[in-house]
Amino acid sequence: MFSIYHQVQSQVSVIELYVEFKQLPLVVEEPDPIKEWEGYNSESEEEFDSNYEIVDSNEGRDHVYSTRLTLSQNHSKLNSDTIAEAIKSLVKADPSLKIEEVQSRFNYMISYRKAWLAKQKSIEKVFGGWKSSYEVLYTWFEAMCQKEPSAAVEFESIIPYDGNKIAPDVRVDSTNLCGKYKGTLLVAVSQDGNQNIVPIAFAIVEGETSDAWYFFLSRLRKHVVTRDGVGLISNQHDSIKSAIARSNGAWEPPRAFHMFCIFLTGSSKTMREYNMRYQKLHEQGEIYTEWLDKIPRSQYALAFDEGYRWGCMTTNLVECINSVLKGVRNLPVTALVKETFNRLNELFTRKRAEAEAQMNVGHVFSEFVITKLQAYQRAAGNIQVNCLDMQNEIFEVREIPIGVEYRVNLRQCRCDCGDFQVDRIPCLHVFATCANQHLDWQVYVNEVYRLDEIRKVYRARFRPLGDPTTWPVYQGPRMIPNPTFKRVCIGHPKKPRRCRICGGNGHRCSRCPQDVGSSRGGSVASAPY
Repeated sequence: MFSIYHQVQSQVSVIELYVEFKQLPLVVEEPDPIKEWEGYNSESEEEFDSNYEIVDSNEGRDHVYSTRLTLSQNHSKLNSDTIAEAIKSLVKADPSLKIEEVQSRFNYMISYRKAWLAKQKSIEKVFGGWKSSYEVLYTWFEAMCQKEPSAAVEFESIIPYDGNKIAPDVRVDSTNLCGKYKGTLLVAVSQDGNQNIVPIAFAIVEGETSDAWYFFLSRLRKHVVTRDGVGLISNQHDSIKSAIARSNGAWEPPRAFHMFCIFLTGSSKTMREYNMRYQKLHEQGEIYTEWLDKIPRSQYALAFDEGYRWGCMTTNLVECINSVLKGVRNLPVTALVKETFNRLNELFTRKRAEAEAQMNVGHVFSEFVITKLQAYQRAAGNIQVNCLDMQNEIFEVREIPIGVEYRVNLRQCRCDCGDFQVDRIPCLHVFATCANQHLDWQVYVNEVYRLDEIRKVYRARFRPLGDPTTWPVYQGPRMIPNPTFKRVCIGHPKKPRRCRICGGNGHRCSRCPQDVGSSRGGSVASAPY
């Protein structure tokens, strides 16, 4: 704790401020708002002598020093280096620490620019330099491959394990890097049989381009998702569609089925439900249904996707992976890779232990399945079942007392309600049918929901890399960051100003030379309406 005296030149009274550095709970928030470097106070320490005076303040306090300053609201002695040293522990705990959090730690006004610089410098102190991080990345990759020969590393992509033990659907998306150098992190995830998110592949690329997605998807198909009949869910970005078109059928039927991230109308599990929602959408405006009609229904609607979505409509799971990789987007490239490696190690170890613990107490299926089937069992008593064939495969069921009827086909694993073929577990009507006919419902539960299969998802073990002095000497090419990708301003770039009067860029309508009555223009023109 130290004290600061703030004295306004025209006044005699002083305000005594106490600044205490202490750990505060961190809050996960959205990225920082748009801010530019221009317009912030200088960090020059040379201004200190002219604006600040060190005085001894021993009245009532022993060994307490204070600083008396003028009206300047940007304490030059509290520079970015000092702040960087003070927040090292905070940055280490959460590299995504917001700039406003950094400012609030000091109870004294510091500029956004100074706080931003301090955070970047603190990250360098904790996780290594931004530029040098690129140089050691190959060395780290080579050490990882030596410790774990089954690891697949191809330039920017990192593939952690065999992805064929998960549910056969993959969701891909991208997110921007937030450090000193621009870049994009491509991510592919799936789910295990307990609906947990499973990261399966990552790639660091310069941007979300067709070439970047082609590189990522081709390596994903080669190393991870080698089975046929897999579903691929993404947004409708042109670069992804272009990359799939170049894949030589690797991500096209029958080997794979590309589907889009659309909810609302697309979440209909039956044709009747789809038609109702489509009609409501049409009533809101023909423009909506005209846009939807341009997309094949099999690419966005559960009722027509033949079950390849496994009930998943969006790529939101990719966004949720940020909870596992919280803060890594703010780190230098090698630190980003290392933190991803370490956090996946923790995730896989924990999930494997959870599956084994459930198996040790006699459970066969995941908690997700057990919870659903217990609810179905309680409701099965209100369903009337009639067998329609001699093979005990086709049934007609009726919900009592509402009287709604459904057709169940056990051989094809289908029910008119749509849940059976979407979730790949017995729906309410199938469970009631099995109970009525004394059939084993467990044979209709897909194997991905079995605990022994869930344990296989997390069977990969991440071996420690050991002391860097024991790593092999790297003799390959030297990697350097692209200098054109170095950030020159804080936050997201602003869109160019566009005049609503003349349509030109670089000025607003208030400064348009064609504005009515303008003294800056050579003539008076009518503004279009």
